[in-house]
Amino acid sequence: MRRFFPRRFLLLLLLTLSTLTACRSPQLTGEDITIHITADGSSRSIALPAGSTVAQALQAAGITIGNLDKAEPPLYTVLKNGDTITLTRVEERFETEEQIVPFERQIVRNESLPEGETRLVQQGENGLQELTYRIVLENGEEISRSIVKTIILKEGAPEIVMVGAQASFAPLPIPGKIAYLAGGNAWLIDTVTSNRTPIVTSGDLDGRIFFLSPNGNYLVFTRKSNKPADKEINTLWAVRTNGGKPFNTGITNIVHYAEWIPGTNSIAYSTVEPRSAAPGWQANNDLQRYSITTGAKAKILDASSGGVYGWWGSMYSFSPDGRLAYARPDGIGLVDIDGKYLKPLIEITPYNTRSDWAWLPALTWGADSATLFYTYHAPPPSLINEEDSPFFGISAVSFANNASVEVVQNTGMFAYPVASRPPSGEKRYQVAYLQAIFPEQSETSRYRLVVMDRDGSNRRTIFPSSDAPGLQPQTPVWAPGQIEGQSGTFIAVIYQGNLWLVDSGSGQAYQVTGDGLVTRIDWK
Repeated sequence: MRRFFPRRFLLLLLLTLSTLTACRSPQLTGEDITIHITADGSSRSIALPAGSTVAQALQAAGITIGNLDKAEPPLYTVLKNGDTITLTRVEERFETEEQIVPFERQIVRNESLPEGETRLVQQGENGLQELTYRIVLENGEEISRSIVKTIILKEGAPEIVMVGAQASFAPLPIPGKIAYLAGGNAWLIDTVTSNRTPIVTSGDLDGRIFFLSPNGNYLVFTRKSNKPADKEINTLWAVRTNGGKPFNTGITNIVHYAEWIPGTNSIAYSTVEPRSAAPGWQANNDLQRYSITTGAKAKILDASSGGVYGWWGSMYSFSPDGRLAYARPDGIGLVDIDGKYLKPLIEITPYNTRSDWAWLPALTWGADSATLFYTYHAPPPSLINEEDSPFFGISAVSFANNASVEVVQNTGMFAYPVASRPPSGEKRYQVAYLQAIFPEQSETSRYRLVVMDRDGSNRRTIFPSSDAPGLQPQTPVWAPGQIEGQSGTFIAVIYQGNLWLVDSGSGQAYQVTGDGLVTRIDWK
C-alpha cells in the first residue's frame, strides 16, 4: 500500500534540512591545492585537499614538529592555494662555566697612622662562581643566552688598605678611660686623648654590646657570628684593657642588653632566638648572669612573652647600689633578683611603630640610687589612637617618697636620659638627655644635647649649636669625674661619626677623632 505525504509536510522537511546544513561548519570543497614548505634547509611543494591546516600540511610532508618549533603561519591556520609554510627549528640547551669574581678594594681611614701613609691590612682574594646559561638556537644559530643559576664555589676576600688620617687635634687630659668602637675595632683612650691604643682589631665588632667594667679593666663586646644569621647573630667576648687576647664567653645572640653588675665580677645579659623573618630574632625576655673571672652562669629570670610587642625584647638597668629596673614597650618596673620575678611600677601606652621594631622606654638611675628616670609615651591631645601619639617626655620615680613626677615634656622618643656620676658621697647630680629638633617627628628627627639639674630645673642646650646639624639618637656618656680647671663635667657623644667631648658647664666642645668611623663609646 503506497503512502502519500502532504505537500505542506514535504516543504517543512526541506526547510529543516536546509537550516541544518546552514549550521554546519563551512567545508572547502573543490580541487587539491598546492602548498610550498620551507623546513630543515630545503623547500618543497605538496598537493593537499582544500581546507587543510598548516599542521596537516607538515604531517603530510612527513615533517615532525618539535615542542619549541615555530611555524609561520601558525599551525591552526587554514591554507589557500599557493601559500608558503616556513618552519623554524627551535632548540634549547644549558651550559655551565666557572667564572672568577675579582676582589673588591676597601679603604679604611685610621688615625693611628700619619696622614697619607698606607698599610695593607688584608690581602685580596678572588672568589669563584659557577654560572648556568640557558641558550636558545633557531635553525642552529644562537639567538639568546641568559643566566638562570649562580652558585658560589668560593667566597672572595676584599683587599683592605688602611690610610692614615691622623688629625691634629690638641691633646686633652681626661679622667679615667674611654673605649670607643670604630670600623669594627675597639680603641682605648687613657688619661689623655692623644694616648690611644687598639685593644681589639678583628674588625668584626657589631656594636650591639660595648661597655667597660666599672674599674675600666675589662671591655665586654659582641662580635658578628660566622654562622648564618638565622642560626646565630653574634657572640659575646671580653678582653683585659691592659693587654691580653680577647676571650669568648660562650654566650650567643645578645641584641639589646648586657651590663656589669655593680660590686661584682659578673655581667647580666638577656638573649634572643634568631629568626629568618624581620627583625631577625624573637626575644626571650630572660635574664642571665655570667662571671668574667670564673665563667660560671646562673639564671635570674626565666624566659617570658615580654608583654605587648614582647618579640622585640626588654631592657634592664642597675642602680649604683645594685637595684635592678626593667623596661618593656608597655611599662617599667623593678626586678626582684632573689625572688626571680618582676614588680611592675608604671604602665606606659606602647607606641605603634607600624614597622618591624618596637619602642622601648629608656632608663637611668640617679647617683643616689633613689630616683629612676625614664622616657614615657604621652597621650595625644586629639582623638587619634593613643598608640599613635607622637608625644614623648621624661619622668622620674622617687623611691624616697614613692612619687612619680613629670620632668620634661615633648622631648622626642629617643631622649635617652642619663645621670652624671658625682664623687662618692655627693648627692647632687645632673641629668643629660637628647631633645628632638622636631619633637612631633622624633622618629626621624635629629637631636641636641641638653643638661638639667635632677629636678628638671636649670635646663640648657649645650651641643651642637643651633645652626649646625643635630645628633643622631644615642645615649650620652658622662665622664667619671672632672679635671682641674674644668667648669663642668665632660659628656662624650658621637657627632658625624667622630668622638666629641662637651663640657657640661661651659658648653665648650672638643673633637677627639677625625676618621668618621666611631659608632659606640663608654667611659669609666
